[in-house]
Amino acid sequence: MKPWRCCGHFDMANPIHFYSVGDPYGEFSNFASYPIALGKKKWPSSEHYFQAQKFESPADREEVRKANSPMLAARLGRDRKKKLRKDWGAVKVGVMRQALEAKFTQHPDLRELLLSTGTSKLVEHIANDSYWGDGGDGTGKNMLGMLLMELREKFSAESR
Repeated sequence: MKPWRCCGHFDMANPIHFYSVGDPYGEFSNFASYPIALGKKKWPSSEHYFQAQKFESPADREEVRKANSPMLAARLGRDRKKKLRKDWGAVKVGVMRQALEAKFTQHPDLRELLLSTGTSKLVEHIANDSYWGDGGDGTGKNMLGMLLMELREKFSAESR
């Protein structure tokens, strides 16, 4: 799958922060209950899909898929008694990109919400994650926000 490229022109004066499912733009969270179909299976959330892909064992992946909440799926994904894929560090961004594209393509209302953000910088505002989020103080990589902005740009280009 070819990665998307983002334009990089953001409205920095009006960033949109998201994190909790119940807050404005909480739909952008991987914990939001938007099922996705990927790999011939239905996943209760993008968090379920992402966490399951960490593991070599089909049984471990299936356990995560069947978790009764995104929080439990995340906990199972952090279980280091399960054998991680050797290539996880190299593929995790691509796996997240795939999950997000499925989520925002399979739920047209989410696609519209994403497009409605215009050129605002999207930031997952979370203190305990400086890779996918902003680290709480803006010093994190904000990879989830970056991928959402890439996806928004892709959708925007398709609709021109």
